Amino acid sequence: MNCIVFQQSLFPHIFNTSSITLHFTHELRTSRVRPWKFTTCCLPNDNSFKQQNLNGSFKFDTLEAEITQETIDFFVSDAKGDPDYPSPGFSSIEQALIALRQEKFVIVVDDDEGELFEGSLVMAASCVSAKAIAFMVKHGSGIVSVGMKGDDLERLKLPLMSPENDDAPSFTIPVDAKVGTSTGVSASDRAKTVLALSSPDSRPEDFRRPGHVFPVKYRNGGVLRRVGHTEASVDLVALAGLKPVSVISSIVDANDGSVASMAALRKLALDFSIPIVSITDLIRYRRKREKLVERSKISRLTTKWGTFQAHCYRSKLDGMEHIAIVKGEIGNGQDVLVRVHSECLTGDIFGSRRCDCGNQLELAMQIIEQAGRGVLVYLCGHEGRGIGLGQKLRAYNLQDQGHDTVEANLELGFAADAREYGIAAQILHDIGVHTMRLMTNNPAKFTGLKGYGLAVVGRVPVLTPITEDNKRYLETKRVKMGHVYGSDLQGLSADFIKPSIDEQTNRTQFLD
Repeated sequence: MNCIVFQQSLFPHIFNTSSITLHFTHELRTSRVRPWKFTTCCLPNDNSFKQQNLNGSFKFDTLEAEITQETIDFFVSDAKGDPDYPSPGFSSIEQALIALRQEKFVIVVDDDEGELFEGSLVMAASCVSAKAIAFMVKHGSGIVSVGMKGDDLERLKLPLMSPENDDAPSFTIPVDAKVGTSTGVSASDRAKTVLALSSPDSRPEDFRRPGHVFPVKYRNGGVLRRVGHTEASVDLVALAGLKPVSVISSIVDANDGSVASMAALRKLALDFSIPIVSITDLIRYRRKREKLVERSKISRLTTKWGTFQAHCYRSKLDGMEHIAIVKGEIGNGQDVLVRVHSECLTGDIFGSRRCDCGNQLELAMQIIEQAGRGVLVYLCGHEGRGIGLGQKLRAYNLQDQGHDTVEANLELGFAADAREYGIAAQILHDIGVHTMRLMTNNPAKFTGLKGYGLAVVGRVPVLTPITEDNKRYLETKRVKMGHVYGSDLQGLSADFIKPSIDEQTNRTQFLD
């Protein structure tokens, strides 16, 4: 293998030097991390470099990073990485569950105040009262819905008014309870209807159709399948240990009847001491607690890097299959070398030079092989940072028109990074990993893997060549996404890559 000569021994890594590398000097800045002074390779634009590169090696001018205690803490222990830690300005899921058990309301909101933003009052249907319904009608849209599972709807013979659509709630024909009600529209009548819908003893003939209460079908899997208020409400009620039937009403502005803004929702929550929770937090809460993967097969896998065990895992949510490549005995699961790699067909298979994915995959496999113990989790469905293969190719076209990789994703209507690492965390936990040295340049993977019975005890950078084709891509990831192209903890990889010191030049050379 080709070699690179460093002037300092701070970054013990193997590099493939077949690609041209450019010079630039920056200060790295990520949230909660002090500036990193980072100077990468300086290569002359003359024929002497071309000849030198063809001969198999070249020299880096300087490579340095400022190491701070804050940096170490950022990667090793950060409570905000735990899925139970609520988003800023929101109550925790546990606070919401306590309120539901006390027969109180919870406010559920979407992730942001976009076009489809909405806040809903939620309560357990089995705990509803006339007073509660009156409160919902006063502060809500006037429409009272009941989130119900498909089995209950079938038992009560409540058909959907339109075909199921994951992008919209699935309402059944509205109903009124026959016993103890008059017109069905009053708060008392609607409370009796809601209670009847939540009762396991109710029968189809107990309801008049149409009525004034709207049952809505809950999708199996809840918020882990569909990010909707119906699913969130039933999930919360079920997590509170109550019968999984919820009562919901969208909150509107008291003055003009428009959908209530986040500011209005927060005021309502404050005025009446109602917990307000984010659906995103509920998703993270569930992913932490529920086993969402099952191992289907284990097989010996011989590769060009060495022999590994291949573990195939299937997601219970969407049926997606992922693979974990395991080297050696995991044993007590302590201090395991781990790489969580996002699928990139263009980079991993076809050798695209627009990204560094394929080079990172190869380097990670080499490092694990040399360490003799480690795990690489390959996550399918992560193309283009979660937008899919076709959309990634559309993003490529936008990049050719001048957009950077983040701008292209946003232009297509996606988040800059839509990936989620809960499945990877569950795979690692199932394999027996407890503490890990995580091979990544992306600090977001640290927060994404915490709180699942795992602990990250160090970061191992995965540094690959910067080329003419990927230099803007890597620079965008550094500037806009907080990727760190340097080591935050010295000596992490010394166990598996041994430097040889040239005392005359005081340089460290890393060889295969």
